Amino acid sequence: MSQYSKPYRAVADQIALLQSRGMVIDDVPKATEYLSRLGYYRLSAYWYPFRQTTKSANGAVVVLDDFKPGTEFKWATDLYAFDKTLRLQLLDVLERIEVFVRTGVALTVGKHDPWAHREPKLLDRRFTSKNPTSGKVPHTDWLARLDDKAIGSKEEFAGHFRTKYPKSHMPIWIAVELLDFGPLSHFLAGLKWVDTNAIATTCGVPRPDLFASWVRSLSVVRNTCAHHARLWNKPLIDQPKLAAGGAVPLLDHLATAPHTNRRIYAACAIARYLLLAVNPRTQWSQRLKAHMATFPTNPYVTMNTMGFPKGWESLPLWK
Repeated sequence: MSQYSKPYRAVADQIALLQSRGMVIDDVPKATEYLSRLGYYRLSAYWYPFRQTTKSANGAVVVLDDFKPGTEFKWATDLYAFDKTLRLQLLDVLERIEVFVRTGVALTVGKHDPWAHREPKLLDRRFTSKNPTSGKVPHTDWLARLDDKAIGSKEEFAGHFRTKYPKSHMPIWIAVELLDFGPLSHFLAGLKWVDTNAIATTCGVPRPDLFASWVRSLSVVRNTCAHHARLWNKPLIDQPKLAAGGAVPLLDHLATAPHTNRRIYAACAIARYLLLAVNPRTQWSQRLKAHMATFPTNPYVTMNTMGFPKGWESLPLWK
């Protein structure tokens, strides 16, 4: 592995470097403010699409340091601002879905036993059996992380429970409040088919594995948003499964273009569909459409990198 050798650069030197590579910076004081406040490395993800490319001898695309003709610093900061608002809008809808799933898990699993989440016989065998590759039991690891949270949580309800019931584990309807979206999605996938299906049905999702896949994908998007990471043109790390044609008519259009489920549009569409059950009166879809209409214009970047199909805002899903 090569040793990192790039030198430290003060903000003035960063600006000089960008200019030497062909970036147009008309307002140096404002560029200085952005680089001082947000950082070169964070912003570099937003000017990356404006870098020139070439092909190697074997045909692979090579990204160069120099920028495409006319590239402006403002284009990158406009994309940054657009992405920030997009993350905030998605956090709003994903919070609603997360709380809905938490409640669904508590009501569905809790009726079997207050501590059903600790009982392997009440969960899916794949979740409670040893993984042949890692040699670990997913449920055991998941439960250990939950118990660590129960012991260390500074939430008032957790402290109250520890004081009042020092010899008891939390029942599922309390323990579920300790779960972030990621661990919650893992537990959802670890439920028995009938239980996952019961929750999925309330959202109009025809298969429990489909529902678990969607929730898992959305949990990863939520983590991206919560950590203020780039979202707008980033491939989905955990790609959601697509329903068979006709199974979820409002989402049939996701299967009409290749790799549609790899981009953020798929997450937005799935979130919108689930929101129809979770909070049907919300105006989130209208806010998203209004925000997407503000997508920054420049010669080199379009909304296609986000997976939004042409005319998406007129589809029945978004009306």
